[in-house]
Amino acid sequence: MKFLVFGSLNIDLIFSVDHIVAPGETINSDALERSAGGKGANQATALAKAGMEVYMAGKIGTDGEFILGLLESYGVRTGHVLRWGGATGQAIIQVDKGGQNSIILYEGGNGALMNGEAAPIMSAFGPGDMVLLQNEIPLTAELMRTAAARGITVCLNPSPFDQRIGGLPLELADLLFVNEIEAEALTGCSGSAGPASILEELVFRFPRAEIILTAGRGGAYYAHGDLRAREDSVDVPVVDTIGAGDTFTGFFLAARQRGCDVAEALRLGCKAASITVSRRGAMASMPFAGEVF
Repeated sequence: MKFLVFGSLNIDLIFSVDHIVAPGETINSDALERSAGGKGANQATALAKAGMEVYMAGKIGTDGEFILGLLESYGVRTGHVLRWGGATGQAIIQVDKGGQNSIILYEGGNGALMNGEAAPIMSAFGPGDMVLLQNEIPLTAELMRTAAARGITVCLNPSPFDQRIGGLPLELADLLFVNEIEAEALTGCSGSAGPASILEELVFRFPRAEIILTAGRGGAYYAHGDLRAREDSVDVPVVDTIGAGDTFTGFFLAARQRGCDVAEALRLGCKAASITVSRRGAMASMPFAGEVF
């Protein structure tokens, strides 16, 4: 199977702070780190580090060329990444002393992808391949329809959750990765209902999709048809949580491709995510296959 990750590539500016800044507040940062990120690039990295054949597609400016070098160092094929004359996407990230983060995004090249640019890329993939999508580029609906028409498995992580989600053909998703916030938004359920109940509502609304719900320290849940599985998170000291969900997604998919059953894939995804949160950064903090499998 070839994995095509069609999504965002960002330059991350990570500020280490005592606490997430409040409205009207000015605080000092203990450190500043510039690194590569974006949910698309992060998930491509996780898949590649897990040993999969991965292709990245998206759009960057000249300021983002270093991102391609980093992706290639992990084994990601970057020949489908387009260039434009503006800036690469940017993310301003605050990480507090407890490891929690707050993120501001500027679309840059991610938002400059245009209708018609996806078709030539998608033509290189077909039945037996998978496209992994998020919600940080404007072509997600087109990509889902094109992939479904070509017999490509559609894997969707609707993050960040915003008004654009309502325009997506969610019924075409073969796999749906959501965290608790995204699951609540998709179903209209209150968080007090609990992840297991929200999972059942997702199954009702999207009966053909495999549903994977991540709940942070609450672990991860899976549902498809009559099959249900759950795995606890791994308790480790948290340095920062950037990229944890992307790591889980990549390693869960890789585990399934390696022939693991759902329960084992959940366990390995949680294990990989626990390694990521115990280290600083996004791509660099993600484990390699030998650390997980």
